Amino acid sequence: QVQLVESGGGSVQAGGSLRLSCAASGYTSSIYLMGWFRRSPGKEREGVAAIDSDGSASYADSGKGRFTISRDNAKNTLYLQMNSLKPEDTAVYYCAARPNYGGSWYPRPQFLNSYLYNYWGQGTQVTVSS
Repeated sequence: QVQLVESGGGSVQAGGSLRLSCAASGYTSSIYLMGWFRRSPGKEREGVAAIDSDGSASYADSGKGRFTISRDNAKNTLYLQMNSLKPEDTAVYYCAARPNYGGSWYPRPQFLNSYLYNYWGQGTQVTVSS
C-alpha cells in the first residue's frame, strides 16, 4: 500500500507560480511511476506531468515550458513547479503512483495515462485568477 498526500495548492494571479508537493508513505520503495493529474470543473481528468524512478519525465503540451516535475526518492516526495500560471490551469491537482509490478516498464508517451496508476491522493486546489 502507498499513501499520497498533496500540498502547496492555493490562489495566485495569472503569471504567478506555485510548487506542489506530494508526500508518499507506505511501501514507497516499490514506486515506479509518479504523476500529476488535474480535473477542472466540467472537464475530464487529464495528465499534467509524470516521472519514472530513473527521472525520465513526460509533460502534457499544456504545461511544457512552464511546469517542471521532479522527484526526491530519498524523501519520497514528488514536486510540480508551476510557473507562468494561467486561469485555465485552475483545477484540483492529484498526485498518483504506480508500483513496479514484476518489472513494469512503459515508454514515456504512456506516462500520462491515468489507468496505469493504482494510488491517488486526495487532491489540492489550484486557482489562478486573471
